[in-house]
Amino acid sequence: MRIAIIGAGPAGLYFAALMKKHDPSHDIVLYERSPRHATWGFGVVFSDRALEFLRADDEDLYQYLTPHMETWPNLTIVHNDTRIPITGNGFAAIGRLDLLTRLYAYVEKLGIRIEFETEVTTLDQVKDADLVVGANGAFSWIRSENEAKFGTTIDWRPNKFIWYGTSKPFDSLSLTFRDTPAGVFCAHHYRYSPDMSTFLVEVEEATWQRAGFDHLSPEDTLRHCEQVFAQDLDGHPILSNNSYWRQFPAIWNERWSFDNVVLMGDALRTAHFSIGSGTRLAMEDAVALFKAFKEQGNDIPAALALYQEKRLPPMKKIWDAANVSLRWYETMDERMKQDPYEFAYSYMTRTGRVDHAEVRRRDPSLAAAYERLHPEVVGAA
Repeated sequence: MRIAIIGAGPAGLYFAALMKKHDPSHDIVLYERSPRHATWGFGVVFSDRALEFLRADDEDLYQYLTPHMETWPNLTIVHNDTRIPITGNGFAAIGRLDLLTRLYAYVEKLGIRIEFETEVTTLDQVKDADLVVGANGAFSWIRSENEAKFGTTIDWRPNKFIWYGTSKPFDSLSLTFRDTPAGVFCAHHYRYSPDMSTFLVEVEEATWQRAGFDHLSPEDTLRHCEQVFAQDLDGHPILSNNSYWRQFPAIWNERWSFDNVVLMGDALRTAHFSIGSGTRLAMEDAVALFKAFKEQGNDIPAALALYQEKRLPPMKKIWDAANVSLRWYETMDERMKQDPYEFAYSYMTRTGRVDHAEVRRRDPSLAAAYERLHPEVVGAA
C-alpha cells in the first residue's frame, strides 16, 4: 500500500514502523510541518501500566526507549505545607524532543521517509495514497474540515493551564497545590531528564481572572508563577517554550474514518493531561490500526471498520476517566478546604477506577489516614 501519514508524532511514527516491519513493500511517507529538531513542550510521562502495554506489543521498541527514561515508584501530593508521598504509582518520563528524535531514527532505519517542513493542507495533495492517516494533533485540519463526516464534538473546559519547564529535577511526579489570595494554583511537575522537569501550572478560570493574567505579559506571567511556587522551585527558574495560557479541548469523534482517511492520536480524541495517558493512547491507536490491517490485509474499508470496533471499548474507558479527572481539577479551590489526607485520597479515587481497597493495596498509610477521618469505610471496604 501507499500510505500517507499527516503528522510525525508518536502515533504516526509508531504506526509507520509497525506497518513497515510487517510488510516492507508498503510505501510509507510521513509529512511533518515542523523542522526535525523543533518541538513544543517539555517532557511526556508514562505510567507503569502504559509501559507494560508497550512491552507486550513491541519488546524491541520498549528496550530501545526505556533506558533513556527517568523513572520513579511513587507520586507526591503537596497540599500547601503538607507533603504526602503515595506509594504504588510508578511512572516514567522522557523529553518530548528526545522521544521524537529516537522514533525518527527508529522509523528511518526501516526505510520510511519523513518529509520535514512539509505542510500538507488538502487531501488532494495526497490523493495518490491508498491510505491517509490523520495524526496531526488536537487541531487537525483533516478533522476540522470534515467534522460532519467524523461526527466531531469539542467541549472547551474552563480551567486555564500553561506548559512550562524548570531546571529543578524533582524526585517524583508531583502535584503541588498552593493557596494564594487569587485562588488555588496547581503545578503538575515531573523530572524527564537528569536536569530538567516539566512544570505545568493549572488554575480555575476565576483564579486566572483574579490574578490578572488576562493583562499580564508572558514574562510577568512566568514571574508570577515563580513567586507562587518559590519554595518548590528552590531557586530554579521556570522556563518557557512557546508557553501560553490554554484551555483544554475535550475532543471526541463518533466516526473514526471516511473513505480512505482515518484519525489517530489527539486528532481522534484528547485525554486530559492529568491522567498522563495521551502518548500512551496515541501509541495504542497505532497498534490497534496496525492489527486491523494485519487481520484484514489490504481491505481498507474492512480494516478501518475493525479498528474502531476493537479499539473503541478500551479507549473509551480511559477517555471517560480522563474527563472525570479534569472535572476534579475544576473544583480544586473548594477541595483544598479538605484535610490534606482527605484531599490526597480524593485525588486518588477521583476517576472511580480506584476504590478504597485499591488505595489500601497501593498505600496502606494513606488508607489508614483516611480511615481515621472516616471510620465508617473500614467495614465497607
